[in-house]
Amino acid sequence: MPKQQQGFKGQRLINISPEITQNNLHNPINKSLYITKIGFFPTVKYHYINKEHGVGYFILIYCTGGEGWCKISGKEFSISENQYIILPPDTPYSFGANTSNPWTIYWLHFKGTLASTFFHAPVSPQLILPESDSRLQDRIQLFEEIFANLELSFHSDHYSYANICLFHFLGSFQYVEQFRRIRNRNLVEKGFSDSVIYYMRDNVENNLTLTHIAKHFNLSPSHFSARFQQETKQSPIKYFITLKIEKACQYIELSDMKISDVFPILGFQDGAYFSRMFTKIMGISPTKYRERERQS
Repeated sequence: MPKQQQGFKGQRLINISPEITQNNLHNPINKSLYITKIGFFPTVKYHYINKEHGVGYFILIYCTGGEGWCKISGKEFSISENQYIILPPDTPYSFGANTSNPWTIYWLHFKGTLASTFFHAPVSPQLILPESDSRLQDRIQLFEEIFANLELSFHSDHYSYANICLFHFLGSFQYVEQFRRIRNRNLVEKGFSDSVIYYMRDNVENNLTLTHIAKHFNLSPSHFSARFQQETKQSPIKYFITLKIEKACQYIELSDMKISDVFPILGFQDGAYFSRMFTKIMGISPTKYRERERQS
């Protein structure tokens, strides 16, 4: 059977030179997570890689069509459409395309002090099923953004930005549910506390009581409070006040509104109480907060 490592029709590949990598490792962002090689191989028949002694980096393989296989640590896995696998460093492995239905893959090599946080043993293919909120194209767009910036990696800023995007890209695999949920929160079934938080944010300028919020979710105040606190480790009213203070920070920092005009908008009826809550949560008074943020 013919075997090829690369040289496929339609392939795209960037191999970052060691010089570029070394010149950018003084940046803590790059040092924590960085790319050494990246590519896209469409329908790559006879694709085959064998590393008898392993390599010094992690490898992500994301299959978006066809099939392939991987052998590592005495096990062999088949890898098919909508599956990915991350291979660890310093471990012998081999992988390749299925000859009758060759895979299409997006792949990259990555290293860094935080690289291992995106790897979880034991090695096995992970499935990402297409659904209404899958964001499959968003993930591919992230890859393309990384690739485009690495084409200009001789500029340090482009290289650093690509590596920042790598956090997001790898995070889209590790935190699939969170990656999907952000796109359209109305398309997914939300957990209880998530639904409550969305409701609080939508009503952050209203003066809601515990009874109001609990009634919206058809629960008694005691049951509602216990359930929310179990999931978030905070009381619902404390959380709601924190959201109000976060919103107050936006008004104070980004507008010229008088502080005396801010707290009524957020449902606070007493300026002294607002100032006390603001100071307790932010560690600084509203006035001092505005002075500090405008000086920075």
